[in-house]
Amino acid sequence: MTLPLWQHPMLRIQALLLTLLLLFSGAGLAQLNGTADTETTLPEPLTSESINALVSRLSDAQVRSLLLTQLGQTAEQNARESTDQPSWLTMMRSVATGNASNIATSVERLPDLAGGIRQGTLNWLDDRTISEILLLFGKFALLVLIALAAETLARMAAHRWRSEIETRRARSLWETVQTLVLRFFLDVVGIVVFALVLLWLIERTIVSASDQQLFSSFTTAIVITVRLTLAASRFCLAPNRPLLRLVAIDDHWARWLYRHCGGVALIMGLLNFIIPALANNGVPMGQLRLGFWLNLTLYVYLAWMVWSARHAISTIIRGGDANLTSSENKLASLWPGIALALILINWLLVETIVSLQRFDLLRGQENLTLLLIGIAPVLDTMIRGLVRHLTPPMIGEGPVAERAWHATKRSYVRIGRVILIGLFILLIANLWGINLRSLASNSFGAQFAARAVEALLLLAGGYLAWEFVTMRINRRLAREHTEAGIDMESDEPGGGEGGGTGLSRLATILPLLLRLLQSIIVVITALLVLGQLGIDTTPLLAGAGIVGLAIGFGAQTFVRDVVSGLFFLLDDAFRVGEFINVEETRGTVERISIRSLQLRHHLGSIHTIPYGEIPKITNNSRDWTITKLRFTVPFDTDINQIKKIFKKIGQDMLMQTEYADIMLQPFKSQGVYDVDDVGIVVRGKFMSRPGTQYTLRKEIYTRVQKAFAEAGIEFARREVRVNIPGLDSPEQLTPEQQSAIAAAAEAADKRQ
Repeated sequence: MTLPLWQHPMLRIQALLLTLLLLFSGAGLAQLNGTADTETTLPEPLTSESINALVSRLSDAQVRSLLLTQLGQTAEQNARESTDQPSWLTMMRSVATGNASNIATSVERLPDLAGGIRQGTLNWLDDRTISEILLLFGKFALLVLIALAAETLARMAAHRWRSEIETRRARSLWETVQTLVLRFFLDVVGIVVFALVLLWLIERTIVSASDQQLFSSFTTAIVITVRLTLAASRFCLAPNRPLLRLVAIDDHWARWLYRHCGGVALIMGLLNFIIPALANNGVPMGQLRLGFWLNLTLYVYLAWMVWSARHAISTIIRGGDANLTSSENKLASLWPGIALALILINWLLVETIVSLQRFDLLRGQENLTLLLIGIAPVLDTMIRGLVRHLTPPMIGEGPVAERAWHATKRSYVRIGRVILIGLFILLIANLWGINLRSLASNSFGAQFAARAVEALLLLAGGYLAWEFVTMRINRRLAREHTEAGIDMESDEPGGGEGGGTGLSRLATILPLLLRLLQSIIVVITALLVLGQLGIDTTPLLAGAGIVGLAIGFGAQTFVRDVVSGLFFLLDDAFRVGEFINVEETRGTVERISIRSLQLRHHLGSIHTIPYGEIPKITNNSRDWTITKLRFTVPFDTDINQIKKIFKKIGQDMLMQTEYADIMLQPFKSQGVYDVDDVGIVVRGKFMSRPGTQYTLRKEIYTRVQKAFAEAGIEFARREVRVNIPGLDSPEQLTPEQQSAIAAAAEAADKRQ
């Protein structure tokens, strides 16, 4: 059975393709080229039925021609759109031109400013008589007095709390903050009572809707704004209570900044009140350019404040902290200049938005952004102050514990700063209505901005993880060092001879674990950031695998060292601080790494030994050590008397607290060890903790010498005896005999 032409499968596919192309283009084609002499017009309206009917009349060549034509038009349109997009230089030139035009227009319309304000006022008065105007303002003044009375009653109800707060003497940071928060809460409660009563009275007593809006706007934009700003400034600066002041500043500048913060709030309130009020009374927002002059006044006032109080601002940033780093000191000195630059940039941003006629973006967030950036150093100072008071006490004693404590404080400060910066980024983005997820679906520039912000947040998260891991491990290391009771940085570790007790096994492994975790955090954070920026990390991972394989084959010695060190650590063969022997090399383990260890000889030299070259390790610092001492006495000495002397010395030392904890077994005699041509060699021994044997040995030598002297026992000395028959007295020797005796003594000494 033969199918009709319009039901042929190939034509159905071609019709579907043509339909998609037409829908994608958004407009119909005016002509279809069938042959060189024939033109086809698309039907109107363009529906599925009309397209099917049209395609049924076209040949395959006509469909291909139509497809090529449409693709060419689409390519030309895309190229034209990409060419028409302005470059950054063009955009900057356009912005500069718009700002210059806006400023010039504002200057030109400055003479009309007073007349425009007068016209707006007359429009609001609407031919009212003087008595009606006075009655209206008198009514508003009465409402203000009633609201103030309500606020006074609220304050009287909390009089007992307020009196207690005003007379309280804070003895700690927590009590100071508690007092300031309670005082701020009471201030805000009074302002809220005033505002609610006044706004309610305005709504109930003022009949005209325009009058209600005007007075409500005045109350909200000026009165409440100024009062809340002063309350917040009072919380931070405490102008009349120096002991409650959270920032490091004297009374003069505290009161000065308190007053001028109110001035800034007043200008901002006027800016938010006058322009909408004039617009609601027949004066368009852009006609007078009043916003330009009020905005300029605000930023000039802010710049004057920053310049006048630049030294006080630097003092606030330093916060009275004597342990500031050089970068923090430099930032404190440069911040007033940075603040001035930020004020200028913010003013230019506002004027740019105005020149683009995007008044919907100016909802006050530009001033809040500037405020957040301006108070950032104050918040940083408060973070450092909180850290000084809230940091946990130092764990243990010694330089390691002290360094860990200071490092912990610095970590807390850096963590607080990172969290503060992250909150600022999110808050500013929220103020400007920036949705990172929605930006990611927009143009390339918006996508890059969104990805950059998210990458910064990932970096902040990685940095927080780095600081947290470092802080926790350093504090644990400080605890382990303190519990071990040794100082790895002393001039003579191990009592000057080596052999002292080392750190715990955990303290030995923790530095390696810290470096491993830090490396993992860096790698993972870097991969996440690169992935967020749109960079494919798969080739990097593959390259890392190839590099690791190359290291495995090409650096077999390195691999051998790493594996050997791993097994040494698993066997707990040595720890940091222990005195070990590696063949002919000995010293105290000062540092271990992934492939080698460093031994500090008691004379100061450092030996670096790869793990793979260590055949065996002799550890002299585990559990206990036995020290044996030898003494040579004359042949006629009473050995039992020496045993009693040694036993008494050992018992006496055990009774003394400074030796009782380190001497595990008392000093005692081992009897006669040897007999030589000088005398009898007797030996004594004692057991002690590793590293303490040298201190005990010195003390025992001193006590033995003193006890022998008291008992009349002398140490044996080498002697040369010459027997001359018939000689009764040495004085009878002739010079020849004396020379012979001296020669015999010299020969005996050489034989020894």
